[in-house]
Amino acid sequence: MRKKFLLPYVLLVILILSACSGPGGFKADHAYDIKPFEFTNQHNEKVSLDDLKGEVWLAQFVFTNCTTVCGPMMFNMSKIQHELIEDGVEDYKIVSFSVDPDFDTPEVLQTYLDSYAAAPGDGEQKWDESKWEMLTGYTQQEIADLSAKSFKMPVAAYPETSPEAGQVLHGTSFALVNQEGKVVKTYSGVEDVPYDDIVKDMKALIKEGA
Repeated sequence: MRKKFLLPYVLLVILILSACSGPGGFKADHAYDIKPFEFTNQHNEKVSLDDLKGEVWLAQFVFTNCTTVCGPMMFNMSKIQHELIEDGVEDYKIVSFSVDPDFDTPEVLQTYLDSYAAAPGDGEQKWDESKWEMLTGYTQQEIADLSAKSFKMPVAAYPETSPEAGQVLHGTSFALVNQEGKVVKTYSGVEDVPYDDIVKDMKALIKEGA
């Protein structure tokens, strides 16, 4: 008799544990709070952290005059979007913060974004500009503070006397942000980009918030 009473409870515990550790679940690596902001996108529209809450987004720091890593980062981000569209994922944003806000006006950022519309080049590129927020409208110090304090990535302009004058040192990771506005994972954005892992993590995080 005792075994008969215990069996339903054992099965219930097994079911609960299976649900908690089932495939496809999202596991965060971080929980960095993002400082509130309100910046300007490529359409001259205001975009704030509150506007992005409720959505999963992938962030990066780039600038249009970059001569090194930004091109590959934009290319790789375009490829991620291509894979998201291929998988039917819709509830996400891609947020690019300019680290050269004095030069990168909304118009400059729009032109820059347009140049990557067909970035992958292998077959027909799937592209949805409505998912992209190319942000500017702040000082160099403001974006340096946001990047360092909220995303744990450096931003610093090279001195005018250096060979790299006119360039900006910045983080090259892609940061995954959850619906609450917290950075929960970071990935390489230049080399050995884990495209499949990023898409899988975004899908899992979107599913958890649904």
